[in-house]
Amino acid sequence: MKVIISPSVLSADFGNIQRDVEMLNSSEAEWIHIDVMDGVFVPNISFGFPVLSAIRKHTAKVCDVHLMIVNPQNYIQQFRDAGADIITIHYEAVTHLDSVINQIKKTGAKAGVALNPATPVSVLKEVIHLIDVVLIMSVNPGFGGQKFIPYAVNKVQECKVLITQSGSGAIIEVDGGVGLNNAADLISAGAGALVAGNAVFATANPVDTIHQLLHITK
Repeated sequence: MKVIISPSVLSADFGNIQRDVEMLNSSEAEWIHIDVMDGVFVPNISFGFPVLSAIRKHTAKVCDVHLMIVNPQNYIQQFRDAGADIITIHYEAVTHLDSVINQIKKTGAKAGVALNPATPVSVLKEVIHLIDVVLIMSVNPGFGGQKFIPYAVNKVQECKVLITQSGSGAIIEVDGGVGLNNAADLISAGAGALVAGNAVFATANPVDTIHQLLHITK
């Protein structure tokens, strides 16, 4: 099964962000994962439109924007205008999920919905046909470098069943503690995209690590 690697620039060197994005350009990663945190929905603050715009200027790869913010519906068009190709919102952060998914799609971006570890996949039953990406969080969101939560593998399997039964074309993405030690299990369970932060940027040769993740077998 083909898998997409989406390195998270939350683990990049912010003092050399252009250098690190150009490194990713030279790699086999198809997406670049951009974590936006507001200090309200999650206990951390990362970055917003200016950083996304700066990254967009230096890459033609898919900008995979993960909004860990409250009231994301207020900012969808701005993130699209800043360069987002995929806009992922959290199920837990919106009241009218169907409406916000359609709002994202109207901008021309692909729509993603993220689920926190304790949120069951079943909450997406009524909207799975509208979603392009389901992001399974395998850590509690807010900080990079956390330990992988093992039951995320089961959630990927459950999500794959839901997608198959509904006829949806959604890609399952997994974010949090993903690395060479668990990537094969996630891919076998049905993951089509893997977010990797420290697992890529903390290695001596990130380009080679991305290659290994992309071609890993169980």
